[in-house]
Amino acid sequence: MTTYERSFGRALEDFVVGDVYRHWPGKTITEYDDHLFCMITMNHHPLHTNSYYAEHDSVQGRNVVVGNLVYSLVLGMSVPDVSGSAIANLEVESLIHKNPVFHGDTIYAETRVLDVVESKSREDRGVVTVETKGFNQDGLEVCYFRRKVMVYKREYIPPRRRPYQDDIW
Repeated sequence: MTTYERSFGRALEDFVVGDVYRHWPGKTITEYDDHLFCMITMNHHPLHTNSYYAEHDSVQGRNVVVGNLVYSLVLGMSVPDVSGSAIANLEVESLIHKNPVFHGDTIYAETRVLDVVESKSREDRGVVTVETKGFNQDGLEVCYFRRKVMVYKREYIPPRRRPYQDDIW
């Protein structure tokens, strides 16, 4: 029998400038997802929650998914490949909503490594700069952001712990 640990995040040495991580799986955003996110974050703009308003008084003619949900979803998709072992997310340098997202759209994401820099003050870490793009089911780019993530070097990543013994199986 073999036991496998799923990779969750990367060490500094694993990031190579130019590499692209295609995150999986995608997520279809439902009307419920959008309305719940709007209510949780107190964004009550009728463009997101009122179909009559959206149909009659908006440029798009239908409800648009709130941009922060799209950003949060795309960011979340990147965590297992990029920041799952991170010490900290340091900065979001830019965030651009390139095209609207509508109820029923399925979002996919990918991240490109732009820069990898070892820390000058701490030997156990470095900073990785990445750009992440979100796409809808038609391949249309809907979200773009650049961010900096502080990550451990491989030999310093803390071990994963479980609240029970691994040998109970």
